[in-house]
Amino acid sequence: MSAQPQTPKDPLYPDPHEIVSPQARAELIQALEKVLPADTVLHEEEDLRPYECDGLSAYRRLPLAVIIPHDLDQARQALAICRERGIPITARGAGTGLSGGALPFPNGVLMSLARFNEIIDLDPVKRLARVQPGVRNLAISEAAAPHGLYYAPDPSSQIACSIGGNVAENSGGVHCLKYGLTVHNVVAVKMLTIEGDLVTLGSEALDSPGYDLLALIHGSEGMLGIIVEVTVRLLPRPERAQVLMAAFDNPQVAGEAVAALIGQGIIPGGLEMMDNDAIRAAEDFVHAGYPVDAAAILLCELDGTDAEVSEQVHEVRELLLGAGATEVRTATDEAERMRFWAGRKAAFPAVGRISPDYYCMDGTIPRRQLGKVLGGIADLSKAYGLRVANVFHAGDGNLHPLILFDANQPGELEKAEELGGQILELCVEVGGTITGEHGVGIEKINQMCVQFQPAELTQFHAVKAAFDPQGLLNPGKAVPTLHRCAEFGAMHVHRGQLPFPDLPRF
Repeated sequence: MSAQPQTPKDPLYPDPHEIVSPQARAELIQALEKVLPADTVLHEEEDLRPYECDGLSAYRRLPLAVIIPHDLDQARQALAICRERGIPITARGAGTGLSGGALPFPNGVLMSLARFNEIIDLDPVKRLARVQPGVRNLAISEAAAPHGLYYAPDPSSQIACSIGGNVAENSGGVHCLKYGLTVHNVVAVKMLTIEGDLVTLGSEALDSPGYDLLALIHGSEGMLGIIVEVTVRLLPRPERAQVLMAAFDNPQVAGEAVAALIGQGIIPGGLEMMDNDAIRAAEDFVHAGYPVDAAAILLCELDGTDAEVSEQVHEVRELLLGAGATEVRTATDEAERMRFWAGRKAAFPAVGRISPDYYCMDGTIPRRQLGKVLGGIADLSKAYGLRVANVFHAGDGNLHPLILFDANQPGELEKAEELGGQILELCVEVGGTITGEHGVGIEKINQMCVQFQPAELTQFHAVKAAFDPQGLLNPGKAVPTLHRCAEFGAMHVHRGQLPFPDLPRF
């Protein structure tokens, strides 16, 4: 008999009577230490602090305990202990996520998959690699490089982020326009269910029978199972890759140039945009050779055969100049190409040089709306009195506005959060979505109420209940309760209330 979905509680606001007592916590830790090695169970406050947040560091919580299992059997035993006691469990990869997806639950256990870090098999003939979830994104491409292969999805955090987290958040990167997100580059996933069963979703075949649960697990944010193995698709390195950098004196004109380029049927390997604030910060940090007086730049990478790239470079150059570019520069060699990309990939940390704090947003819009939305972000920036630096995957309409603020100034974080919510709602208004690759976590949970109707949210909860009837896997993330959505209209700063009032902030 299938599980019947029940009205979910909202774990971000636990009832006082549900707080785990010191005695129950001690018993939980004792049970974990009986079946796990001593170095896999952390429970002292100083040991828990490194796990109190992910990349969304404005929100911090301590779990009851952190476990770092060495293998599948240890992970399964820990799951059993938590399940028997009704203790929530949150899986964590490298902790680079930007939406609070790995924020611990105060009455729960956090499971780090950091020790699941082996490349199990790499088959250059099949062009597949089987890896554990703790393997770094970039490490896959490094291992495949001797065979002339690489793993295409490349988030800006690829040097640190792990493949399990990439699946959980359905991560993208600068080359996702042509080569797709994580979901398009994974052929199989093994995961532990809350009952401790090991299930395989997908296969090495081009298609597999049954429902497409492999796609469902992508972007599920640890709410449906614990990922323990991922089989990824490897691609041959293109014969040639070349980058053009186009400067514009108006960001909206640059946005319109993106739509014009794609409209001509040209699909670049990567197509990125940065506005002046981001350009200046990245140039000071990396010295990539960006024109610091430009209002915006586009980075357009073309890849393929030598003849194909030569033809497209000329075509794209003329198209960008015709679309309003004031200058188009082509990387003259591989070193310059890598410098151009280094500036873009370092844009997020570079912005930290021009502002004490920044709040990184993630929304996606139809490409044809780029100009309109950039204008809307500029208007919102003026209305809130906060600067916004724009860095995004222009080719697929994935925006990353960076809202600059000073957390030492009372009320500025809350104002930045409200501005971020307004930007996401603008994305929905023009036919887009509230996330492209960072996930929902706790950051965008209120905007889920804007994007989806109650009937849709009810179905999301039904899917969750089918995999996790007790609601123990990463509760309170990604899918809001209907009660939360009913209250959302009263959760703005101007009404005297804030999102997540129980969470400690800077």
